[in-house]
Amino acid sequence: MTNLPSQDDIKHAHGLIKSHIRKTPIFSIDGAAFGLDQPVDLKLEMLQHSGSFKARGAFYNLLSRDVPASGVAAASGGNHGAAVAHAAHKLGHTAKIFVPEISSPAKIKKIQHAGAEVVVQGERYADALALCESHQSNSGAIGLHAYDGFHTICGQGTLGKELEEQWGDDLPDSLIVAVGGGGLISGLASWFGQRIKIIAVEPEQSCALHQAIDKDEPVDVEVGGVAADSLGAKRIGTKGFEILQSKLHESVVVSDNAILRAQATLWHDYHLVTEAGGATAFAALQSGVYSPPKGEKVAIVLCGSNVELEKLAQSNDLL
Repeated sequence: MTNLPSQDDIKHAHGLIKSHIRKTPIFSIDGAAFGLDQPVDLKLEMLQHSGSFKARGAFYNLLSRDVPASGVAAASGGNHGAAVAHAAHKLGHTAKIFVPEISSPAKIKKIQHAGAEVVVQGERYADALALCESHQSNSGAIGLHAYDGFHTICGQGTLGKELEEQWGDDLPDSLIVAVGGGGLISGLASWFGQRIKIIAVEPEQSCALHQAIDKDEPVDVEVGGVAADSLGAKRIGTKGFEILQSKLHESVVVSDNAILRAQATLWHDYHLVTEAGGATAFAALQSGVYSPPKGEKVAIVLCGSNVELEKLAQSNDLL
C-alpha cells in the first residue's frame, strides 16, 4: 500500500492553508424538484479562490515543500493551473503553467491574470503534462500534480473537514462529487471514510474512474465532451483509485446533454455560475442517473465556476 492520506494528515493540511483559502458556503435548495422530501445541500466550492477547489491542494503543496528559485510548474486543463498560479503569486513564487488547446479562454485568462507564464500546447491534458515534465527536468522547477500527489489529495480533503464543521452532527447520507483525475473525491473519501455514501459522477466521454472500476485497475481512456477541460483525465490517479476501492459507494456517468442542462438550471433557477465540470455532480441528481432512496439526505459539491458568461446567457434553450 502506498502512503495514503489520513484524517490527521488532512487536519494538518487544513491548519496550514486555512488562512489562505475561503470557507465556502452551503446553499440549501428544495429537494421536491428531485422527488426528495428534504432540502439538498449545495457546497459552493466554485466560490473558492481561483474559481475551484483546486486552490486547497495548490496552497498545501507550496506551503509544505521547498520551492527553488526556478519556481513551480504545473500541467492543467485550466483549474489546477489557475489555482497554482494564484497560490504561487500569493506566496511569492514564479509559476509556469502548461495547458492543452482545449482549455477555455476564461481559464487561460485567469492563469495569466495571476501573473504566471502560460504555455498553450497539445490536444489534451496528457500532452501538456509531458511538456511540463520536460520543463521541470530542464529547469529544476518543482511540479505540482493536478490530482495524484499526496499533498494535493490532502489539500483537497480539507473540503471534507470544512463540510463537517458546517454540518456538525447532521451529516448527509450521501455526497455527490464530480470526478476527473480523482484528487477531490479521494480527499473527501479519506476524510469521511464510510460514514457517508460517496457518489462519483463522470461524463460519459471522460470516465477514467468508471473504466478503472470495470477493469479493476487504472487504465487509459479516451477523453472528450463538454467537460473535458476540467474532468478530462486520461487515467485515474493511482493513489486516488487505491483510496476509492474501499471507500466509494457508487460510480455513475452522465451525458453531455445532462451536464449542459444542469449548468443551465443552476444558472437560471438559482443564479449559480458553474462550468460544465462544476455542474456534473448536480447533473447526476437532476437527470435521475443517481436516484436516492426515500428519506436520503443528499449533498452535492459544485466544484468550479471558470466559464465564459456568454455561454450561460445562451443556455435558455437547454431548459
